[in-house]
Order: sequence, then C-alpha cells, then structure tokens
Amino acid sequence: MTDDSTDQYSAGEQGLGYIYQPRFALLRLMQLPESTSVMIEKDDDLDFLDIDNVKSLASLKHKAIGDRLTDLSTDFWKSVRIWLARYNRDGRSEASLRFFLFTTGTVSKTSFLRRFLLDRASEDGETASLSQLVGEALAKTRSDLIGEIAKEFHLLNDEEKDDFLSRIVIFDSGPRIVDVPSIIKDQHMRSIRREFRGAVFERLEGWWNETIVNLLSGKRIEAVYGYEISDKLSAFAEEYKSDNLPITFRGKAPAGEIDAENDPRLFVVQLREIGAASSRIRNAILDYYRAFEQRSVWARESLLVTGEMEEYEDRLVDEWSRYKDVIFEDLDNESADAVLLEAGKALYKWADLESGNISALRIRERVTEPYVLRGGFHILANIRPLPRVYWHPRFLGRIGELLGAAE
Repeated sequence: MTDDSTDQYSAGEQGLGYIYQPRFALLRLMQLPESTSVMIEKDDDLDFLDIDNVKSLASLKHKAIGDRLTDLSTDFWKSVRIWLARYNRDGRSEASLRFFLFTTGTVSKTSFLRRFLLDRASEDGETASLSQLVGEALAKTRSDLIGEIAKEFHLLNDEEKDDFLSRIVIFDSGPRIVDVPSIIKDQHMRSIRREFRGAVFERLEGWWNETIVNLLSGKRIEAVYGYEISDKLSAFAEEYKSDNLPITFRGKAPAGEIDAENDPRLFVVQLREIGAASSRIRNAILDYYRAFEQRSVWARESLLVTGEMEEYEDRLVDEWSRYKDVIFEDLDNESADAVLLEAGKALYKWADLESGNISALRIRERVTEPYVLRGGFHILANIRPLPRVYWHPRFLGRIGELLGAAE
C-alpha cells in the first residue's frame, strides 16, 4: 500500500496511502454484494472474501497526480511478491485467490501491464502470452528487488505461471482519497435527502474508522461484512427523517474534570440549593453538556425548522409550570424550610426521572434520548438573569444572594 515518491523526503503520498486504505475499503465494500467481508492488513492491504469463499487480495496505491505504471514499476512487482507468497501457501493452482491492484495512477500505453486491465479490448498484433511478456520484462531488469521476485516467479511451471497471471487484475485511474466521499454520497446514498448526505456520511465514516481501528488493534477479530455497512447506514438515515433527529452525544463527556461542588453555573447552583447529591449534580452536568452540544450540531446541520427549538422549550416550561403548581399548591409564606426543600426535591425528581414518560415533551416523536429532555430543563434553569424553570420554591427571591455567593 505504501508508495514510492519522487522526493525521498516527502511523505505526503505515503501518508495519504495509509489514510486511503479504510476509506477505499468502505467504498469497495459498498460496491460489492452484502455477503462480502473484508479484513485489513492481513494477507494484503485489503482481503475481500465472497460468499463462495473466493478471496481477493487487494493492493492499494494512492499515487501522485500524473503517475504511471510501467513494465518495471515497483508498485506492481512488490504486489506480485505478496501474491506469489500467498499463491504458494495456498496450493498454487488449487488456491481460491484473485489478485487486484487498485491505483490512482494510470498504466502506460506502451506497457504490457495494460493486458491486466479489466475489460480491456484486445489489440491487433497481440500474439505473445502474458507469461512470455512477463519473462521478457523481468529479463531486462537490473533491480535487485525485482530480480528476487523474478526468481520466485520462475519457480512456477509454465501452467502455474499462466494460472497465476490470469488471476491478476489492475484497476487504474481509481478515485483519489478526496473523491471517495462524493462517490459514496452520489452513488450509495440516493435514498437519503441530499441536504443530509454529508452529515450521514460523516457519521458512517466515523463508525467505519472506529471499526477499522478495532480490527487493526485486535479488539475485533472477525471480518467486517457488507451488510453491516447497510444496517449502519440505514440506522443513521432513519435519524434524519422528519419525525426524528440524530443523537451523537450519547456517552460523551466534557473535557476536563467535572466539579459538582464548585461549578458556578446557575443550573448547578439551583441543584445545590435543594441539597442534590454530588453524583446527581454530576449527572446533571453531563445531561446539560450533551443537550447543549447536541443542539449546536442540529443547528449547524440545519436540521431544525425555524422556531422549533423555541416552541420545544415553551412546551417544557408549560409542563414544568403545571407540575410546579401542583407540588407548590399547599405552600405559603409560613412553610418551614424543610417543607420547601422537599417540595423542590419533588419537582426536580419529576423533571429528572418522570417527565421522560410524557411523549408530548419530546422535541420530535422518535427522539427518546433522555439527555435531550433532562438537559433541556437544565438549559432553561441556566438562563440569566432569571431562569425559566427552577426547583426551590424561594429560589427566584434569593437568586441575587445565591449567585453572589457562588461567584
């Protein structure tokens, strides 16, 4: 997969080559039947296995613009060395192997390597066999590297040489790394609304890159199947329907330590005022962070209709107000502090644990992620100078004093 560079000190194309592997693997697997599986960096850059247990070993070459494959290009012969080793290992003519070279470069018009191109039309005057052409090319080389490969190749008998070479296909002029996303979006995401394809692709590639890391690190040992991509793509696409929204901050946490005891934000001050335990305050901080960041993503991706968030917050405030009136109904100016504290705790318990059962409080019908609602209440409880929701019955009257102490 690594590339030779005209500048020995330039690692640009080589670096792109490593990044190209997972991105190209995603595209290729989407082009093949769902029953096909892939492994990375096993027998070759990519190993594809079809339903008939035929393995295709794929070497990838992300080359500089204008690069050409010629008779003695090391890109080709290094791949041949890998393929010969696998061919010998698996019983030569008995092996269920095919060998693919995918390159962003082009095969020179004067090179015999054009004989390996897929769907290449026969040209007039072609009389020599591939085996003969390979032998002639290898006889001309002065490269020690290619000379060693030639020795391995000539250990095959004539029938095995023909068989081995017949398994090789070169795919040239392949998509460059920057072109792959648009190909996937244009050819494999047609069922998704155009304005959402970019966001869905980012979600899909994020999942895919994590899967590849798991493969390379050994955390995952089984191959990845094409149907896994289909299932994941379908799941992501569902989140961009009119009755749903994508959930991308589940399990995420803010950078740095969470300081439940000293956090000066208004929604945290409110929770300390009703005696919430540090563990519950920590959960509230997480819900606030996730909800706030999630809203930012929805806004950046233009997923919300005009006024939708404002209308959603109005619904939360209205429901909170109704429940507050019930909880605080029997309170008066003479109510003891302990009674006021219990009323505040009861109101917050409803918002934290019970309000999620009310389907009317979902921003959209299928958005059931708890942090959206819980964090929504904390966002409303954090508005200054006066929060739109509060827990302790006397909080609004004491807000100046409390905030002064907190700051």
